[in-house]
Amino acid sequence: MAGRAPIALVTGARRGIGRGIAYALADAGFDIVVNDVLDDAATRETLAALGAKGRRAAFAPGSIADLPDHARLVDDAFRAFGTVDCLVNNAGIQVKVRGDLLEVTPESFDEILAVNLRGTFFLTQAVAKRMLGERRSPDAPRRAIVTISSANARLVSVNRAEYCLAKTGLAMLSQLFALRLAEADIACYEVRPGIIRTDMTAPARDRYDRLIAEGLTPIRRWGEPDDVGRTVAALASGALPFNTGDAFHVDGGLHIRAF
Repeated sequence: MAGRAPIALVTGARRGIGRGIAYALADAGFDIVVNDVLDDAATRETLAALGAKGRRAAFAPGSIADLPDHARLVDDAFRAFGTVDCLVNNAGIQVKVRGDLLEVTPESFDEILAVNLRGTFFLTQAVAKRMLGERRSPDAPRRAIVTISSANARLVSVNRAEYCLAKTGLAMLSQLFALRLAEADIACYEVRPGIIRTDMTAPARDRYDRLIAEGLTPIRRWGEPDDVGRTVAALASGALPFNTGDAFHVDGGLHIRAF
């Protein structure tokens, strides 16, 4: 195992931000285990592109909301290349219908939190236990857990309350695991993307084009999946060895409060 490449498990990696993270990690020398709920043309495209970058890539299907399936998912991920050095918690869903805070339904609330918070928490728990149970050689790659939350971990959107609550929970999740895993030299980070150009944001493209042009963000452009990916790759590669539990904004300055 001496001198081996680091290995990352990226959830929700078949497209969008997850794909951008997988590509950036591959460029940084990681072999990648791609997780997603679908094995389709987009998944095949992602795996092929990772191979074209000269990295090993494997697919571990599964929904992070399916807690009873976590053991199988984690087994598949660790078996693919022998271990996992980095978990990237990227998988998540948006609210199906944005609307009045006073009209949020229990069904929508439960669906969002089941994926975006509950599933992420228990998958992180399962991966952390497996990491702690492994015997490591002194020259093994540094380990990290990177959780993708959102600018909505801090910024309030009253028309998608359940999403905001889940992302705020992820901010605490990252700090909790940072404290628990520090003694094992497993760093934990949170990354907060802002307005990123993906299929998920496509329905609101015209609106965001206008808002960005009007100065919504100091850096007046859309964020790209690669912007998030490069941040994750830097953290996973150990570029900040004296940091853990920190939140990193990838939002063009959206989080800055000015008056």
